[in-house]
Order: sequence, then C-alpha cells, then structure tokens
Amino acid sequence: MQAHVYPIEKEILTENHRLNYHGDWRRWRVPAQIRQLKQQAREAGLWNLFLPDNELGQGLSCLEYAPLAEEMGKVSFAPEIFNCNAPDTGNMEVLYHFGDKKQKQTWLEPLLAGEIRSVFAMTEPGVASSDATNMQATIIEEGRKLVLNGTKWWTTGLGHPDAKVAIFMGLSNPENEKHARHAMVIVPLDSEGLEIKRMLTACQDYDAPYGHGELQLTNVKVPKDNLLVGMGKGFAIAQGRLGPGRIHHCMRAIGAAERCLELMIKRGFERVAFGKPVIKLGGNQERVAKARMAIDQARLLTLNAAWKIDTVGVKHAMTEISAIKVVVPNVLQEVSDMAIQMHGGAGVSGDFPLAGFNAAARVLRLADGPDEVHMGMVCRIELAKYQKGA
Repeated sequence: MQAHVYPIEKEILTENHRLNYHGDWRRWRVPAQIRQLKQQAREAGLWNLFLPDNELGQGLSCLEYAPLAEEMGKVSFAPEIFNCNAPDTGNMEVLYHFGDKKQKQTWLEPLLAGEIRSVFAMTEPGVASSDATNMQATIIEEGRKLVLNGTKWWTTGLGHPDAKVAIFMGLSNPENEKHARHAMVIVPLDSEGLEIKRMLTACQDYDAPYGHGELQLTNVKVPKDNLLVGMGKGFAIAQGRLGPGRIHHCMRAIGAAERCLELMIKRGFERVAFGKPVIKLGGNQERVAKARMAIDQARLLTLNAAWKIDTVGVKHAMTEISAIKVVVPNVLQEVSDMAIQMHGGAGVSGDFPLAGFNAAARVLRLADGPDEVHMGMVCRIELAKYQKGA
C-alpha cells in the first residue's frame, strides 16, 4: 500500500472522476496502473486473501482477514488490486461453497484469476427491498431451460469493463413459505434478452469504472445447469454469503474512517487560522478524541463478530453481524464529516478522498440491509432471550 497504492491514489481518482462526467459506462476503462498492480499483487501472493482456502487463497479465517480488509479500505480502489473487491468476493464465496464442478470451472476459476468480474442482481426498483422476500423477478422452469424475467437495480460493478456474469436472485417457488420461494441462477451478461438500461448515480457519483446499474431481463433463457443448489434455496445461500461479506464491508469502512482521522489531524496541524493551528480551534481536539474512541470501539465490535463467525458460524453471530452493520457505517459517516469540516472547501472536492468516503458511508447504511432492519434483528434476538425464559 505504501510503496505502490498511495503514490497513485490521486491520479487514479482524478481519472475515475473524469469518467464520471458522462454516464456512458461503455467508455469506462480500468487504468493501466491498476492492471499492473494486480499482476504484482498476485505474484507477491497478496491475492484472494478473503478466501479461507490454503490453495486458492492464503487460508485466512474471517478474523485473520479483517485487518487486511481494513488496510485495503483506506483507498477506495485498493481491494480490486488484491482481487478482494465486492461484490466479487461474495460471489466467489457462493460459487466456492455452493457451486458444482462445472460452475466452478466456468466461472469461479476466471474470477479467482482476476480475469473477469461479476455482479449480484438482487435489489429491485418496484418493491421495498429492505424486505428481501418482496422480490418479484421470476425464475420459471421450461424444459431444460430456466426463463428469467424482471428488473434489478443497484447492481454494483455492472459498469466495469470486465464484468461478465451475474448471480441473479428471483422468485422460483411462490407456493413455498416466504424464505423458500427464491432461487439463485448464474446468468452471463451477454445473454439474449438481458439489457443494461443505465448506471445510477450514488450521491451524484457514477462510481466509475464500477457503477451501480439497472438490468432488465426479458425472457432470458439459461440452462438448468446454471441453477445454484436448487429451486427455493436462494435465501439459504444468501445467509452464507452475507455474513462474511458484512465483515469485509465493515472492516473496509473502518479503514476509511482511520484514513479520515489521519487526514483530519494532518490538515489541522498544517493550517493556521486566527493565530493558531486549526486543530486547536473550535472543539477540534475533542472531535479527534471522539473519532479515536468511536473507531476503536467499532473495530473491536467487528473483530468480535468475525471471531464468532469463525467459531460458532453465521447463524449464531446474527446479533453481532447486524450490530456492526449499523455501528460502522455511522462511525464512518461521522468521522468523514468531521474530516471534511476540518478541510473546509477542499474537503468536499475531488482533491481528497473524504467526500467519497462520506458518500460510501451513506450508501452502506442502505446496502446489505438498512440500519432499521439490522436494529430490528438485534432487538428480536434480544427479546427472545427473555421470552423463552418467561
């Protein structure tokens, strides 16, 4: 990171911002430096670090990977360099744990090699996606084919020039109980009937060259062999996917918060106003202290969640997973806001990564379930302890 990533950060972010001026994702490109660094990282063994496999990755547990995710989170594009970028990490975990031999050969192997990228098509514009059982896109069996119809949006990474495949989640068994009605299907992005309608802006940013796209699927036909596990198994797969993924998100966000604090302190020492360094004015020292304490609390909470996933599994770590998903993005939003204020006008410009971190925090409070859903989960589990006793 120190030798290779930070020195090119401003150049890469400037290039990505230039692409943002037009929403034509077809013109988006990955900077040559990123491709070069990916090759260097792979040769150095700093590759697929998220995957708990000794051959395909480094065999790290969730807890062991967490501090590495934090370091990557300090620069927005760094996870791609180490092939640890979302949503590919989650998709690779799905294929690794739930894919059959052919699915792994066709899609997991090129993803692990960093040759292609993938997307996860789940959220829909026509329903309240905070309740994922609302999904209306359909998966219907037709002979040896599966026919897919529906609209998906906030499909992260869809604008990336290397994006080749989606994991699509849709309604497959409407007669089943609500958590057994959906399935996951592998869908190549060049399938007939699949149209990328547009890239959405997040906080007025297209997030080039990644993007958050809207997909329209009209009678898209894929072989039944593309079905993951079975019809009605979508939520069972999602449960396994989202646990470690939320750890990764949160640790990257903690890294971003740590970076914001660093930039805030350095700026406070560098700038003088009213005869004093800015760090000594207007309660800024108290803000530094609050940021330090909040980041450390959030980190320990997240490491505890990672430890529980490793030791007792996702199912028994739901309180901790939901808790970090509320706490960490809010900490990043607060600390990045402090840092922006310390930087003045420069803080909201593209000259620093602060505005990007602030926007990411706001988006993360919605992605993978909004704050309210996760607080509801924590409350239900907590109340159940006493209801059982009664």
